[in-house]
Amino acid sequence: MANASLSTSAVAPHPVLRRYYADEESKAGFVRQIFDAGAPDYDRVERLMALGSGSWYRRTALRRAGLAAGMKVLDVAMGTGLVAREEIVITGASGSVTGVDPSPGMLREAIRNGGLKTVIGRAEELPLAADQYDFLSMGYALRHISDLLKAFGEFHRVLKPGAILCILEITLPERRWTRGLLKQYMLRIVPAIARLTGRAAQSSRLWEYFWDTIAACVPPEKVMQAMGAAGFTQIRHSRSLGIFTEYTARR
Repeated sequence: MANASLSTSAVAPHPVLRRYYADEESKAGFVRQIFDAGAPDYDRVERLMALGSGSWYRRTALRRAGLAAGMKVLDVAMGTGLVAREEIVITGASGSVTGVDPSPGMLREAIRNGGLKTVIGRAEELPLAADQYDFLSMGYALRHISDLLKAFGEFHRVLKPGAILCILEITLPERRWTRGLLKQYMLRIVPAIARLTGRAAQSSRLWEYFWDTIAACVPPEKVMQAMGAAGFTQIRHSRSLGIFTEYTARR
């Protein structure tokens, strides 16, 4: 699965979106700022819009990937802890879950909502020792990092040999009419919900940014190539409802 061209250069998940930031160097600052601003409303809007990524789906997908009781887990780009809280349920008292995120606002919400163990950090530069975790997850944040290959290299570094990588993502549907429905939902309905129910002025803009990253994201094949180039094996991906993608691999 490794690709020589991927091993020598950065692999961005999508082109620069100049509507939001000027260049790749300024992306990380923009992403941190917009998530900080939208953090107080994030869980509320997510519950209202559902979009299939609710508690049941997250828990089912994690179990399908191989998460089990007693595992030591790292949830990267944890946000408010939506995925991490399901991991705590699955791993139980004998396991442990740590979340890492670059947004202080999101981490404050995660701690307030669930008392989760958190660390400030970026996927591309995890402030953690090597060979620590049995399972590493990333939920709906692949599009927000700057370099897939660098991030996957870090994921590989902190996982134990034989450990599992699980990435949940929203992928642009293949059928035109389904793409149109998703676009209208993400650009009109979800921002409207955010404006009506949210307290943060930038909440609706956050969800608009979500759509633009979904529309511009590289295809699953390129994501899987980057995973292979970083050293992962047994790389697989599947889709549910034509939208929800699950990537899994082994260290």
